[in-house]
Amino acid sequence: MVNLKDKNKTEPLKFMSKLHMTTKFEVIIVSQKKKKKKIRDQAERAKKDAIQNAAQVSDLLVDAVNSGVQESFINEKRIEHEIRALAVTISRFMKLTNQWLTATRAINTAVKEIGDFENWMKTMEFDCKSITAAIQNIHQA
Repeated sequence: MVNLKDKNKTEPLKFMSKLHMTTKFEVIIVSQKKKKKKIRDQAERAKKDAIQNAAQVSDLLVDAVNSGVQESFINEKRIEHEIRALAVTISRFMKLTNQWLTATRAINTAVKEIGDFENWMKTMEFDCKSITAAIQNIHQA
């Protein structure tokens, strides 16, 4: 049988041993929690960095695409401006061409009239010569 005195002596040792194990266990738990928090913080930092880097890449891609679009837009505006200027020049050229055509037709008509007048003069000259010859023939006869 176990002596009651021996039992009382071993109980404080068991308690101390349990207390010591509990403290070790608590230290391990605290240490584990610290490691877990450190890993969680690192993961959060890595996540924030990844989001920031993704945003930067996205911004760079948007800028690259927008610069091409902006350049195309500027070129389109220049082309539209040149088209309007060309349309004005063509309109002016058409008016000038019409003026030249009108002047050329007037000159052509005048030349025709001169030709008609010259032909009329020749006809009149011939008629006058015919009349003169007829009068001379009558007068000689």
